[in-house]
Amino acid sequence: MPQTQTDISTLDPVWHRVVEEARDAVVGEPLLGGLVHACILHHRSLETALAYRVSQKLASGEMSEQLLREIADEAFASDPEIGAAARADIVAVFDRDPACHRFLQPILFFKGFQAIQAYRVGHWLWRQGRKDLAYFIQMRVSEVFGIDIHPAARIGKGIMIDHAHSIVIGETAVVGDNVSMLHSVTLGGTGKEEEDRHPKIGDGVLIGAGAKVLGNIKIGDCSRIAAGSVVLEAVPTCKTVAGVPARIVGEAGCSQPAMSMDHLLHEK
Repeated sequence: MPQTQTDISTLDPVWHRVVEEARDAVVGEPLLGGLVHACILHHRSLETALAYRVSQKLASGEMSEQLLREIADEAFASDPEIGAAARADIVAVFDRDPACHRFLQPILFFKGFQAIQAYRVGHWLWRQGRKDLAYFIQMRVSEVFGIDIHPAARIGKGIMIDHAHSIVIGETAVVGDNVSMLHSVTLGGTGKEEEDRHPKIGDGVLIGAGAKVLGNIKIGDCSRIAAGSVVLEAVPTCKTVAGVPARIVGEAGCSQPAMSMDHLLHEK
């Protein structure tokens, strides 16, 4: 039995809001009607809409949109956590990015959000043992969005990557839930080490633009890394670090820095 609009609103309020915003967008800008219908209004769920959008962005002469869409559809259908994480990501971008005024925007326009959803498909492939195809997704994400995330990296939900240019996240990196980062962030190694060699970012961490976090070090929950810092040592929970190399310069300033997006160092 087809779902009514009330059913959709009750069961999936994020998708319901996206659909309502899409309808308003078509009225407000008819020239975008084809894009909005193809990406949103022709779909019955956020999962199928995202599979379409990801495949559309990553398609090339090397692999067709149709084949990529089949892969993405399979990933979303087999692992409900991918769709749940996408919903948390939409809300995170809306809540934390002052340039985001609608749930619709990340899906249509924001490459940080789009790249994370594509990474999630690649990570699913990696966990299925389909590593060459996962590497292909990584390559296309890097080429299309300028964001290089190894498919083996583990990234939580509620992620907001603002501007999202020149992001690098290494193979053994772990990013917790509700993390915010700006452009040109690197979560990398310190040389040619093998095995576990990349940072472990806790929940609720705020990473400023251009920050480099290098090596198998732990960044404590709800900490802040100032823009341009180079972090080579572990950071305790709820601290702010800054500098090259980074040093502790104070407390985090609030209980949830990734939510507040406050990058300033406040005088005591």
